[in-house]
Parts: sequence; C-alpha cells; structure tokens
Amino acid sequence: MKLFANIKNFAADESGAVTVDWVVLTAAIVGLGIAVIASVRTGTSELAGTISTAIGGATVGAGGIEITDTTGGGDE
Repeated sequence: MKLFANIKNFAADESGAVTVDWVVLTAAIVGLGIAVIASVRTGTSELAGTISTAIGGATVGAGGIEITDTTGGGDE
C-alpha cells in the first residue's frame, strides 16, 4: 500500500510542472531571439554592402574627400 501512496503523492506534486513551464518559456524566448537575429542580419548585410561600395568609391585628395555616387541613386 505504500507504493500506491507514493504514486498518489507523485501525481499530486506540481513542482515539476513549474520547471516545465520555465523550460518552455525559455525555449520560446531563445527561438524568438534567433528569428530576430536572422531577419536583422539580412538587412545589416545589405547596408554594409552599400556602405562599402560608397566608401570604395571615395577618393582622398589634397582638397578633401570626394565621394562618387556608385549606387545609382541620388540624394533622396
């Protein structure tokens, strides 16, 4: 009969359920962080490429820095 009492106590104990809740919440936060990093990384890579192109087209002379627009855009 002690076995049934232990099983009943184990089933009624909710301390493990709280741990499971925290694990699920932590996994959701980590997943959201990975999704944000993946979406931001694309935009920052494109921006870095644009900046690199603009800096690569700059020439430094005695009169200062002259920047040639190599992106095809203009002052917008």
